[in-house]
Amino acid sequence: MMRVVLADDEAVVRAGVRMILSADPEIEVVAEAADGRELVETVRAHRPDVALVDIRMPRLDGLAATAELRAVAPATAVLIMTTFGQDSYISRALADGATGFLLKTGDPREFLLGVRAVAGGGAYLSPSVAARVIRELTGDELTRTTTARDRVAVLTDREREVLALIGAGLSNAEIARRLHLAEGSVKTYTSTILGRLGVRNRVQAAVIAHDARLVHRE
Repeated sequence: MMRVVLADDEAVVRAGVRMILSADPEIEVVAEAADGRELVETVRAHRPDVALVDIRMPRLDGLAATAELRAVAPATAVLIMTTFGQDSYISRALADGATGFLLKTGDPREFLLGVRAVAGGGAYLSPSVAARVIRELTGDELTRTTTARDRVAVLTDREREVLALIGAGLSNAEIARRLHLAEGSVKTYTSTILGRLGVRNRVQAAVIAHDARLVHRE
């Protein structure tokens, strides 16, 4: 089971998201929180696989709560629920350790895909959010590409292969199957890649992979 804590200050939103997640028998919402402070304490108590977090909440907003969760529950993946009007928060959320973004008004199936992805050690960007994430984090395209390629030059060929698949949104298990590796080896490669690139999480690494043109675009 993938255990989820759901945080949003609106009860109707929590009820709606809980109903969506209940469609997957392998996902269980173990607790809910109505504000950021309650979220931190709830995650500390339940140690879920995923915290599904709204940005705007009382007492402690979702971004500040995400930063605290990195310290108190580093094994819990944080999946941010965002809206079209909150582009300015994206880079801060990534810096604070979020591993995915969902559009609150997007396709309900994205909640299931997002929870599964981050619970499996991957990253997830809603298609509606992905382009805005890239735009928020980076500037001129040519400069981005040159900078990213300089950064990935320190990686071995195998590490670049793993990074490309991280950029494509694959989980550790999926990467292991694709490259015929043990999942533990993929975790080791991923940790090494994050360290060599100087990034904190898979979403930031995925952005570099896209900018360096390592990810094959359909």
